[in-house]
Formats: sequence, structure tokens, C-alpha cells
Amino acid sequence: MAEKSDEMHSLVIQIARALVDDPEAVEVEAEEKADATAFRLRVAPADVGKVIGKQGRTARSIRTILSAASMKHRHRYTLDILDENNPLPAPSPD
Repeated sequence: MAEKSDEMHSLVIQIARALVDDPEAVEVEAEEKADATAFRLRVAPADVGKVIGKQGRTARSIRTILSAASMKHRHRYTLDILDENNPLPAPSPD
């Protein structure tokens, strides 16, 4: 399962880097559990809005991709977008 999580980790990094102005600031941490992997995405403070999008549409789209992969891999993937001003994850629209 670690190989699949590595692929998903790389996918989240690639998507985030394509969206932001400062791709070098993109960091993704993965927290592995038995039945799920939580990805925590950090970007430059000026780029947070770009990965969240208007009314959260971009973040929701990334989460939809992770959800589709979850079905295929039979392992749950979640995404938390961390803001420098608020260390807690941005709420998920679930």
C-alpha cells in the first residue's frame, strides 16, 4: 500500500505545483493509518487561495480526485490544506 500512497503523494504535489505561483514552497506531508492516508498540504501564504479556489471549488476538485483513487485502491485518502495563520486544517466539505 505504501507504493500507492507514494503515487498519490506525488499526484497531490504535482497538482498543487501546477496551481500556485511559488511551486518550490509546496509541501505535502502524509499521515498513514491502517485504513486511511491524510495528506496535509502547505503552500506559500499568497497561494493558499489558489489551492482552495472560489467557494472551495479547487480544493473540492482535488478531494474528488483523491476520493476516486480511494475507490480504486480501496484505501481512503483525505486532503487538509494548512494555512500559516491557522495551523488547523481547512474544513472539509464532507
